[in-house]
Amino acid sequence: MSQQLPDIETQLENHKLSQDDYTHIKEILGREPNLVELGVFSAMWSEHCSYKSSKVHLKGFPTKAPWVIQGPGENAGVIDIGDGYAAVFKMESHNHPSFIEPYQGAATGVGGIMRDIFTMGARPIANLNALRFGNIMNDDKISSHQRYLVRGVTEGIGGYGNCMGVPTIGGETSFDECYNGNILVNAFTLGLAKSDEIFYGKAEGTGNPVMYVGAKTGRDGLGGAVMSSDSFTEESKSLRPTVQVGDPFTEKLLLEACLELFKTDFVIGIQDMGAAGLTSSSFEMAGRSGSGMIMHLDKIPAREEGMSAYDFMLSESQERMLLCAKKGSEQAIIDIFEKWDLDAAVVGEVTDTGNMELFWHGKKCAEVPVDPVSEEAPELNRPMSKPTYLDALASVSIHDFDKVSNQEAFETLTKSMEVVDKSWIYTQYDSMVQTNTIKNGGMLDASVVRVKENGKALAMSADCNVRYCYIDPKGGAAAAVMEAGRNVAMSGARPLAVTDCLNYGNPENPEVMWQFGEGCLGIKEACAQLSTPVIGGNVSLYNETNGVSVFPTPSIATVGVNDDQNNVLMSSFQKEGNLLYLVGESASEFGGSLYMKEICDTVAGELPKIDYKKELALWDLVIEANKKNLLECAKDASSGGVAIALAKMAATSSLGCDITMTVKDERDIFSESMSRAIIEVKPENAQAFEVMLEGIFFEKIGTVGGESIEVNDVKLSLEILKSNYFNTFKQILEQDI
Repeated sequence: MSQQLPDIETQLENHKLSQDDYTHIKEILGREPNLVELGVFSAMWSEHCSYKSSKVHLKGFPTKAPWVIQGPGENAGVIDIGDGYAAVFKMESHNHPSFIEPYQGAATGVGGIMRDIFTMGARPIANLNALRFGNIMNDDKISSHQRYLVRGVTEGIGGYGNCMGVPTIGGETSFDECYNGNILVNAFTLGLAKSDEIFYGKAEGTGNPVMYVGAKTGRDGLGGAVMSSDSFTEESKSLRPTVQVGDPFTEKLLLEACLELFKTDFVIGIQDMGAAGLTSSSFEMAGRSGSGMIMHLDKIPAREEGMSAYDFMLSESQERMLLCAKKGSEQAIIDIFEKWDLDAAVVGEVTDTGNMELFWHGKKCAEVPVDPVSEEAPELNRPMSKPTYLDALASVSIHDFDKVSNQEAFETLTKSMEVVDKSWIYTQYDSMVQTNTIKNGGMLDASVVRVKENGKALAMSADCNVRYCYIDPKGGAAAAVMEAGRNVAMSGARPLAVTDCLNYGNPENPEVMWQFGEGCLGIKEACAQLSTPVIGGNVSLYNETNGVSVFPTPSIATVGVNDDQNNVLMSSFQKEGNLLYLVGESASEFGGSLYMKEICDTVAGELPKIDYKKELALWDLVIEANKKNLLECAKDASSGGVAIALAKMAATSSLGCDITMTVKDERDIFSESMSRAIIEVKPENAQAFEVMLEGIFFEKIGTVGGESIEVNDVKLSLEILKSNYFNTFKQILEQDI
């Protein structure tokens, strides 16, 4: 079985393994590995699968709470939402594939995360996404290519999600030059399950059959996990064969077949075949229960001729599952999947050897001990150093730049790619399928679906201000946790848990590793202080092209529960004549702000102050006041400050407002002080609401109504505001078509 591989240096390079790795592999096996075994170690020890650079920093995340049913370590995290039901959710990246092949990269990212959810026994009920692109504004090759990527990614997400019948109900899309060489595509799915009917990815019980179900295996995606564990260069365009190809119609059948299977008692454990395909799914299932496994690779349904054992282990073909079944249930399981026109085959069995034994036409072609592949994966404590750019940024302020009038700044910011409505994107997504959507894309802040089974509602939001993370990696990551939670709270829901997608540059760069380490510290601190544990997530490193890394981008998705689906708070103005309050203190805080980027053309300054007590006080106020039916709408004031928050509320409601806000500097209407919200209240509820504001800083700033938005010295007609807000993105994105 074992034989000296020819040209081992080339083989190691192709498999992204070091000489130290090779020495370790030989120690584990007690001999030279063959090609199949080398492929297994390569995939399992890749950055994408082993988290070897990040593992040391992920330790210590708060992961427990009374409402957490399952934290990190499974296909997805699970929280109890009451009345016997659970929300199952996770976010993952598909960055590298989406840059190479935007449609299929984004589509298979959506497909993969949905499989993670229904593998747990949950029916997917909502998708979000967090998308980052480069500059789309210019008339040059870079911007033209970025516009092409936006169109391709959008079509891929919409095409897959729509075919699956799962609504895509929100998310965020932002643009910065740092993503010109590496876009980020982070996909989130939430599913619903009965809390006592959760399924896990384990293989146990000696002699129990191991079964392959779903689509046939081809060679697509070979080496995908390894490809996603390296930086891009000019040659990366040749990597299209490593991008998987998805089929949402097959996935829909697989979803329904799995949910039918879960009504039986045949399943011991089930695992999606995602990154590293059959290799990761088999080793993870055996590893979770300390078992061994025998697999006959020639029994796996194939859709290509002449495939090898290596191909079967490393393929990342989509829409496939590996399951451990109760002995004697094999034919019944096969019948279920054949009914749904899917392949199903018994390909092996659970053993007590602790080894993964692979056979090819009756002959053993590989034998690898299971535990060492995961337990002894390299755990790197990479060098870290504070980036040299940070010291120079901290001293920069808006006072270093020529003043522009607030009117000019306001009109510029209302056309900013970060501000304008992205309906060109979200109208390609079916947001209303399943008929449970209460608040979807374009309705500002969190997205919300009803849970008809128990009368509650689930709110969710994905957020990250990457400029904050660039100027202060720790504080910026904490701010992302705060904003995602704040958006959920502004809908009247109690934030309960987060999932993350930690997108960073090249971990071999000590400055990038410092950014990553600081980001993890920020998430740990914020999640602990705000009682929103991390129940799962994903790390994506090597987001770098030709030596240029992306800004630190720790995307955070928060999920919360509203006890009454009929009392979901909106984020746009509701009625003329209502009063508007600004809750939370404002100061001249412009570090990393949209104003600094768009008006001063820089990303610099000191991060706005973080105060978790004030943040929680704001959440509690809105949630409790909403329960008393005192509020008409609530919107957080974040990117672009109070002025831009009001502009969004006015544009989306077609109602104006007349606002006077107390400021020390006239530009403070654009300040981005944290833990603030604009709240709309009926006049008859004002007194009761103000009683609840005791101990919290607030200001009554004006009223809803009129044909224009007026904020201190700024005035713009609703007609011009809506034109800027609703038409700008479409005009820019379609200029190449």
